[in-house]
Amino acid sequence: VAVKKVSLGKQPQKELIVNELLVVRDHKHPNIVNYLDSYLVGDKLWIIMEYMDGGPLSSVIKEVHMAEGEMAAICRE
Repeated sequence: VAVKKVSLGKQPQKELIVNELLVVRDHKHPNIVNYLDSYLVGDKLWIIMEYMDGGPLSSVIKEVHMAEGEMAAICRE
C-alpha cells in the first residue's frame, strides 16, 4: 500500500478533500489507483491507497517532457 499524508491545517477547503475521498471510495476503475481506507492521525489525514510502482504522476510530469497529444491520452485514460 501507499500512504498519502495530508496536513489538514494547511488545507483551506477541507470539504474538497472529503468530497474526493467519497468519490474514490465509491468508484472503482482499473486505470485509477484504488482507495483502501483513511485515518485521522492528529491533524493529518492518512489516505491508504493501492501501491503503484513508478511513483506519483506529479513526479513523472516534472521529469518527462510530453507532447500535447501524449498529455491528452494520459488524461483520457
